[in-house]
Amino acid sequence: MHIPDGYLSPSTCVSCAVVMVPAWVTAARKVRTWLHSRFVPLMALGAAFSFTIMMFNVPVPGGTTAHAVGGGILAVVLGPWAALLCVTVALAIQALLFGDGGIWTLAANCLNMALVLPFTAYGVYRAISGTSALRATRRWVGAGIGGYLGLTAAALCVGVELGLQPRLFHTASGVPLYCPYPLSVAVPAMLLTHLVVVGPLEGVVTALVVRSLQASDPSLLDVHARPAPGPVTPVGDRKLWWALGGLILLSPLGLLARGTAWGEWGVDELQQMLGYIPDGMHRLAGAWPHAPFGDYSLPGVESSWAAALIYLVCALLGVGVISLLMQVVWRFQVAERAGRPPGSDD
Repeated sequence: MHIPDGYLSPSTCVSCAVVMVPAWVTAARKVRTWLHSRFVPLMALGAAFSFTIMMFNVPVPGGTTAHAVGGGILAVVLGPWAALLCVTVALAIQALLFGDGGIWTLAANCLNMALVLPFTAYGVYRAISGTSALRATRRWVGAGIGGYLGLTAAALCVGVELGLQPRLFHTASGVPLYCPYPLSVAVPAMLLTHLVVVGPLEGVVTALVVRSLQASDPSLLDVHARPAPGPVTPVGDRKLWWALGGLILLSPLGLLARGTAWGEWGVDELQQMLGYIPDGMHRLAGAWPHAPFGDYSLPGVESSWAAALIYLVCALLGVGVISLLMQVVWRFQVAERAGRPPGSDD
């Protein structure tokens, strides 16, 4: 679902940014207002989880691959606004350090995976769970269905964005300037993959995580609850961090799925598939050539063991950068709240 640079026109990218900038500002304000600083480490865990799970590519019909996002579980646990920020951080790190998703298209990728996915998942979850107890079956069932429908909605948005390009942006002779596949191809390709394969995976993962939290610490499903008086204590479930560590160690399994995700082909691959490269795509592709670990690898690596090791290092690096950023935010939040007058906290 990571749209590379060159697949969307500049005007499409700007339009997505016009939507996302106020969404980011609103999310930052809302999270700062109601999310207690002790939950910021949980946001770090959530962003790191989203980053890591997106490294697990799974094969889908047609010889391509796809992946879950984790936006549904973040919306259920932290709320959709915090989930928006978590997934945005993960997507930005992926684009800047690993060339996964474009720089021009970052706002579009955030629109799909950080806005549409979490808010759809959360809306479905709340509609099903209602005011039920934190341990109620309706909670994990609603979370699973929400995760499934959230990812499917995001995939539909990607298909529409890509499919509109040849209709809106083409040469006088009708040759597409950017993504060459029309709505009749792009939408079914994206929907089929996520309705049948990746959507159920996202739903199952979301349901299992919520069910696990219900059994171990259901309070993590209610981040809006007012914390007890006294010093700020960060939320940190060691079991969750150990689970993330295990996920990181298993991340090289993502290399087993061969093929490129639909709509994420490089210009060389498109040249072979189509016999030409759209002019606009040729100009915008490679807008960010500075990713140190492009495609989670290094140039000249041919050994499968070396590739797996580098893939693991990339997972560790990404999670480390995310954790460091969130640690800075947490310390800032604690220091800021410590300077407020008594009774002025949430």
